[in-house]
Amino acid sequence: MNTSFWKAGHAPTLFAAFLYFDLSFMVWYVLGPLGLQIAADLELSTQQRSLMVATPILAGAVLRFLLGILADRTSPKTAGLFGQVVVITALSVAWLHGIHSYEQALLLGLFLGFAGASFAVALPLASQWYPPQHQGKAMGIAGAGNSGTVLAALFAPGLAAVFGWNNVFGLALIPLVLTLLIFAGVAKNAPTRPAPKALADYLKALGDQDSWWFMFFYSVTFGGFLGLASALPGYFHDQYGFDAVKAGYYTAACVFAGSLMRPLGGALADRIGGIRALLVMYTVASLSIAVVGLNLSSATAALGLFVVAMLCLGAGNGSVFQLVPQRFHREIGVMTGLIGMAGGIGGFCLAAGLGAIKQSTGDYQLGLWLFASLGLLAWVGLLSVKSRWRTTWGSAAMTAARV
Repeated sequence: MNTSFWKAGHAPTLFAAFLYFDLSFMVWYVLGPLGLQIAADLELSTQQRSLMVATPILAGAVLRFLLGILADRTSPKTAGLFGQVVVITALSVAWLHGIHSYEQALLLGLFLGFAGASFAVALPLASQWYPPQHQGKAMGIAGAGNSGTVLAALFAPGLAAVFGWNNVFGLALIPLVLTLLIFAGVAKNAPTRPAPKALADYLKALGDQDSWWFMFFYSVTFGGFLGLASALPGYFHDQYGFDAVKAGYYTAACVFAGSLMRPLGGALADRIGGIRALLVMYTVASLSIAVVGLNLSSATAALGLFVVAMLCLGAGNGSVFQLVPQRFHREIGVMTGLIGMAGGIGGFCLAAGLGAIKQSTGDYQLGLWLFASLGLLAWVGLLSVKSRWRTTWGSAAMTAARV
């Protein structure tokens, strides 16, 4: 077997999976950085604003499971093409007809969930091309498409200030259509794809306790990354009085850190083992968020701690998916959908919960401390399964990868 990563799989498909995931994440997240401007025009409360930016996350979580089934029954490429067409159609309607009410904003968020469901397509599409010892890097590179959140945070508020936030939807169609053409022409399904699973196989997967552990671990890492990314524009506005553009720049710095670390987290997990990597990441992320929860007077200090936390959460995303293919190689399509769904639900709960707590208590302290506590709980859970995992499916006799 060729041990060179770049020769072990299919690089054009890996690139296409990353590009599709990247642009999909950009539009999935776009209501987050536009939230302040949309809320001002539609006269939304803090809780309504939070629910608006969190709706695509929840929709994406549910649709990841459904799109994962479609990818398994047809092919990852077919499911990817379908999802892209739905998102492009929804954005076109929103741009041409406009968003004039809170309910219409929520409806757009539901359709943008198809962009978030790209997770259930991009990762199996890439993973199925690569052997066990390269899963961390392959899944990390494909999963680095969550860097699309950086594009939205960095450019969407500024473009909205110049052209109006509704026209941002129209501008987003340009790269989306180009990506659809590239994906259609370049991506290829792996020749040795697993056989399609019956619906009973999905229910069977939920009967395995390891699937629940992975769903919980990912709900903290990815849910934390996406939930914070969606909430941070509002946080910097509410806590430090930033305007939408400045809040977007601060948020972009945080999400860039998390996005950058996903492939590095996968590569690190390949080298030292996913369990060891995750234990460190949960510890540092939880401590950082807990300190931010002290309501720091310095926005720069809060930014620095959020960046550290996002670095760890992003790396944790890559580390979780270094482990998943080792444990569920034949069920990777099923498990990607289930674990991705759990991650999205975690992100929705964090984004919506922070807004609800801010509305009820007047600040974000309790919400941040609750999230930090979940990180510590994940640390304890990972420690409890470490020995069993390393002596069963993660043993040297079962896999060439480090667990």
